Amino acid sequence: MSEKFLTIKEVPLNNNCPECFNKEGLQLTFKQLFKETAFYKSLTQEVAHEITCKKCETAIYPVQWTDDIERVFDYQKKAFEPKKQSFKLKKLFWILFVALDLIIIGLIAFFFFKN
Repeated sequence: MSEKFLTIKEVPLNNNCPECFNKEGLQLTFKQLFKETAFYKSLTQEVAHEITCKKCETAIYPVQWTDDIERVFDYQKKAFEPKKQSFKLKKLFWILFVALDLIIIGLIAFFFFKN
């Protein structure tokens, strides 16, 4: 099973970076968890976020946030709408499902019409 976070929304922030103090490099990214197995694909409701500075290539953790960054983050979090949760069965699942059904029907028919 593979799990990865897909980027859903990127928002540039107009705040100063706590590391390099540049005003044009901060970016808030919202990501949603995507799971995939041999039998299904699923987009979950689990959402992650991160703030990075594009100028100094640094991740900005909540401990480093200023009050301004926190206010902007809270606003953007309220405005963010994740994609709807989805679940899709893959072709391999349907092939195995139909094959198993045919085997069960065949066994029932064999034992029922044996006499």
